Amino acid sequence: MSRLINSKSATGTQATRVLGLLAIVVMLWVVVSGLVFTPQDVVQGESVRIMYVHVPSAWIAYLAFILTAVASASWLIGKKHSMGFDRFAGASAEVGVMFMAITLLTGSLWGRLTWGEFWQWDPRLTTTAFLFVTYLGYLAVRRLDGSAEQRARRSAIMALLAVLEIPLVHFSVVIWRSLHQGATVLNPSGDVKLDDLMLFTLFSGVVGFTLVFFWLVLHRQRTMLLVDVVNSRGLDAAIADRRAEAGN
Repeated sequence: MSRLINSKSATGTQATRVLGLLAIVVMLWVVVSGLVFTPQDVVQGESVRIMYVHVPSAWIAYLAFILTAVASASWLIGKKHSMGFDRFAGASAEVGVMFMAITLLTGSLWGRLTWGEFWQWDPRLTTTAFLFVTYLGYLAVRRLDGSAEQRARRSAIMALLAVLEIPLVHFSVVIWRSLHQGATVLNPSGDVKLDDLMLFTLFSGVVGFTLVFFWLVLHRQRTMLLVDVVNSRGLDAAIADRRAEAGN
């Protein structure tokens, strides 16, 4: 396959090591600060600590799906149809689905503590669940039979359609009456009602989850590249490429 990019240029081992180390450091701080240093909420009490996982995971899921759409559009409009864009789109979507699952899980736990129930057919919860199912469908489409180019084309079209759901999810608390609270930090009034340390820990969580996201995407891209190499050039070529990268 002439369009396959060299594994050394796809994801550098040095980059993944640096990202992994930074992710560990930041996430350790978030865990310690979120569980020990930050105060409890005056209304929600200790349950507010779920926020340091729930909110960053939701935003990173949004980011992942948006990047999937951007990479998909880049593949469609690019003259060479670089398969690197397709692999990035697929990897980003897979990691995004994981973060969306974390969002739904932590949201259910938070809902049990604040509303008394794990699930309500609330507009925000319902649209988020629908977004999750949509991207599960996207991943299923990527696994249909066909060439790499066919995979890229059909999944790119679906990604560009699926990303349109994100504004609906985000603004669902404004469009409809919702049990889910509105934006705490990025609210239109600009009035952030959070303790300074709570806000910094929340911001650190976003940074930490972002580092984890890109670390996972880099590793997943490498795996997807090797699968494409196996399918196009055979197992021996894939092993040789991997050994060359490991020795770099």
